[in-house]
Amino acid sequence: MLWAISRTAAPDFAERRDQGLQPHMDYLRSQKNILVLSGATTSDDGKQYVGSLLIVNVKTRAEAQSFADGDPFTQSGMFTGMTITRMNKGQFNPQAAEGA
Repeated sequence: MLWAISRTAAPDFAERRDQGLQPHMDYLRSQKNILVLSGATTSDDGKQYVGSLLIVNVKTRAEAQSFADGDPFTQSGMFTGMTITRMNKGQFNPQAAEGA
């Protein structure tokens, strides 16, 4: 099952991002067997981080929650809120993201 995890950045996210980026990226790489897509969400002009969106392929909401809770960014309080929503795969065209 696919689960969309949407997180809202804490007000100081941009200031703290660089110091926690390597552990966060290492964690995401360690989860590549379930991680379908991940990326920061930004303001329309791309200048401010507003959160993140991750899509994971796990069986239960509890597993999606555990994945999110294991992220060093989550553990260090980089987000103020999180929503986990089950989703169905409709269209899947990863080539459309090339160059984004």
